[in-house]
Amino acid sequence: MAKGYWIAFVTVTDPARYAGYQALAPAAFAEFNARFLVRGGDATSVEGTKHERHVVIEFDSKEQALACYNSDAYQAARAERDNACTATITIVEGLSD
Repeated sequence: MAKGYWIAFVTVTDPARYAGYQALAPAAFAEFNARFLVRGGDATSVEGTKHERHVVIEFDSKEQALACYNSDAYQAARAERDNACTATITIVEGLSD
């Protein structure tokens, strides 16, 4: 089965409010066995809109990634993220082995 991935581009605009998201989101990710492959780090934007944070999260499947995003736990975290950042998040199916 192909894995699922969240690919996120984030620019924090209100660090204090974003801290609320950071406090709640890990519980949702743990519940769905998420594995962070990229979280921040040195990045060079070569095309498109520049963001300060880049995140890639691996899940066992795209369905599991979507279930995490739609979970009550993540939606509570997401509510804390509102008005604290600009974000683009895409959930994508990976290549089959």
